[in-house]
Amino acid sequence: MPVRALHGPVFFYRVDMSENVVITGMGVVSPVGSSLESFWSALIAGQSGIGPITHFDATGFPVRIAGEVSGFDVTKYVDAKEAKRLDRFVQYAMGAAVQAVEASGLAVSPQVDKTRVGVILGCGVGGINTIETNVATLTNRGPSRVSPFFVPMTIIDMAAGMVSIRFGFMGPNYAVASACSSGGHSMIDAVNLIRLGRVDAVVCGGTEGTISPISIAGFASAQTLSSRNDDPTKASRPFDRHRDGFVMGEGAGVLILESESHAKKRGANILATVEGYGMSGDAYHITAPHPEGTGSILALKEALRDARIAPEDVDYINAHGTSTPLNDKTETKVFKQVFGEHAYRMSISSTKSMTGHLLGAAAAIETIASVQAIRTGIIPPTINVEEQDPECDLDVTANVAREKTVKIAVKNSLGFGGHNAVLVLKAYEG
Repeated sequence: MPVRALHGPVFFYRVDMSENVVITGMGVVSPVGSSLESFWSALIAGQSGIGPITHFDATGFPVRIAGEVSGFDVTKYVDAKEAKRLDRFVQYAMGAAVQAVEASGLAVSPQVDKTRVGVILGCGVGGINTIETNVATLTNRGPSRVSPFFVPMTIIDMAAGMVSIRFGFMGPNYAVASACSSGGHSMIDAVNLIRLGRVDAVVCGGTEGTISPISIAGFASAQTLSSRNDDPTKASRPFDRHRDGFVMGEGAGVLILESESHAKKRGANILATVEGYGMSGDAYHITAPHPEGTGSILALKEALRDARIAPEDVDYINAHGTSTPLNDKTETKVFKQVFGEHAYRMSISSTKSMTGHLLGAAAAIETIASVQAIRTGIIPPTINVEEQDPECDLDVTANVAREKTVKIAVKNSLGFGGHNAVLVLKAYEG
C-alpha cells in the first residue's frame, strides 16, 4: 500500500488505502452521571459534579474536594462477589465498557469474530486505593493478612483484562499509561490497529479511581489542586483569571472504535468518525507544559495533517483546560499558533469545569463529549468563567451551552511527563 510520508520531527504515516475508523458505541461513568444520557444532560446544563470528599475523612487535608462518582451500582455490571475483588478503577471501567459494548451491539452481532476485537484501556495511576489499604494492613496486621487479590486489583492492565474476559474478546489486549493522555493514546492505538487491518474493532478509552488520601495529599503537595474547599462547585474554573488549580475527578469513558466496512456489514449505528490523530513529547519538564507549547503544537499540526483537514475546518475544540495557571494560558497560546485568526472564530470549552480532571480517563470522557457535540449540535460550556483571563481570550463558551453545527471537533490532551495526544473527530457522512 502506498504511504504518505510527513515532514518534521514527529514521524507518523497515514496509509492511503487504510480502513476508515468509526465510533459505534460509548459508555460513561462520571461525577456528573453514570450513563451517556445523564452525563450529556448534565454537561449541557452546566452542572458541576464537584463536592466535598466522602471516600475518606479529609479533615486536616489542604484539599477536601473532588469530583466523586455517586449513585454508581457496580452490581449492574459485574457479580457482587466479583466486584469486591476489583479496585474502583476496574469497577468504573466495567460499567462504562458494558454500556458501550451493549450500545454498539458488538457482543451479540453474529458477524463479529471475537478474535478480531481488541481491548485497550488507558489509566494513569491504577489501583492506588487497594495499594494504600494493603500497605496499612501489612504495617498493622502483618504480611499474612495482605489480600491474595492485591496484585490483580492494582495493576493497570486489569481493566482491559476484565473487559476481555467478560465479553470473550480475544484481540490485542493491554493497558496504556501516559498520565492524563492515557485515554487519548489508547484510542490512537485502536485507530492504528484498525487502519492496518489487524482488528475489526477495539474497546478503548480510559478509567481512573484515584481519590484516596495519598493521591490527594500528593497532588496537593505538588500545588496542582484547587483549594476552594468552601465553594467546591466553583473550584474548577478553566480560563478564569482566578483559577488556582485542577480538581481531581474519577470515573471511566469507553468507546467502540470499528472499521467502517465492518460496522456497515453488521448494520451498526455509526456515531462519528475518527479522522486523524497526532502525538508528541514536550521533552521539557515532568509536570509543567513547555511555556511555548512546542510539543502540543507538533501534535495538533500532525493531527490536522493526518486527518487531511485545514485548521479553518475545525468547529470545536474540547480543550485539555485543567484550570491550572500554566496549562490554560499555554494551551491558548498553542491554539493561536496552530489556528491563527481562526482560533478566535472556533468554539472551545473545557468540560473539566464540571467533571473535574479524571486523569487517565479524561481524554476518553471528553472525546465522548466531543462526539455528542457533533451529534446534537450543542457546544457544552466552560462553567465558572466569572472573569476571563486576558491571556485566555478565545471563545471558551463561557458558562452557557450554545447551539452550533459541529462537523469537525478536536480533542486535545496533555499529560505529566510531556505526553501530548490529539484526536480529530468528524460527523459521519456515510
